[in-house]
Amino acid sequence: MSVLIDLLRRNRWFFLPYALTLTVVGTLQLLTTQTQLMRWVNVRNTPIADVFFLYVTYLGDGAFFVIICIILLIYNRRMGILAFASFALSSLVSLFLKTVVFDGSPRPLRFFEHSLSEYHLIEGLDIHSYNSFPSGHTTSAFALFGLLAFLDRRKDRGWVYFLIAALTGYSRVYLFQHFVEDVFVGSLIGTGASMLVYLWLKKVSRAGGP
Repeated sequence: MSVLIDLLRRNRWFFLPYALTLTVVGTLQLLTTQTQLMRWVNVRNTPIADVFFLYVTYLGDGAFFVIICIILLIYNRRMGILAFASFALSSLVSLFLKTVVFDGSPRPLRFFEHSLSEYHLIEGLDIHSYNSFPSGHTTSAFALFGLLAFLDRRKDRGWVYFLIAALTGYSRVYLFQHFVEDVFVGSLIGTGASMLVYLWLKKVSRAGGP
C-alpha cells in the first residue's frame, strides 16, 4: 500500500489532472446520455481539428506503442521489458472485453445509422461499426503515456503525458469511432495496467530480481 501511495504522490502532476477529468466526465455521463455527449463533441468540429485529431489518434495505435517499446528496450532493458509488459496486459484486457464480454457492441456509425440527425464525418476516414467497448486506442495511449510519466525523472512533466493521452482519447470520439464511455473505461484500463506493471517492477527490484 505504501508503494502505491508513493506512486500516486510522486506522480501527482499526472494523477491530479487525470482525477479531475475522470470526475468531470464521469459526472457528465451520470447527468446526460452517451448520445448527448456524442452530439456535443461532434458539432464542435473545424477543418483544423479534423486534420489534428486524424493524426493524434495514431498515438494510441498498437504499432506506435510497440515502436516506443523497442526504443526503450534499446535505451534501457528494464524499461523496455516494463513497456512490453504494459502493452501486453492493457491490450489483452481491452481485447478480451471488446471481443468476448462486449462482442458486437455497436460503434457510433452503426448506432446512429437510422438517426434523423446529421453527424460530421471526415471524408475518406475508415470508421468501424462494431466492437466499440472499450476504446483500444485510448487504452494504449494511457498505458503508454502513463508509464512514461512514471519513468520520467522530471515529475512536473506528468501533466504533459496526461494531456497527450487525453487528446488521443478525445480523438476517438471526435472521429466518430467511439462513445465517451468507451474512452472513459479505456483510460482506466490503460492507466491501471501501467500502474500494475510499474509496481511489479518495484517489488521485483526490492526482492533483488532482474
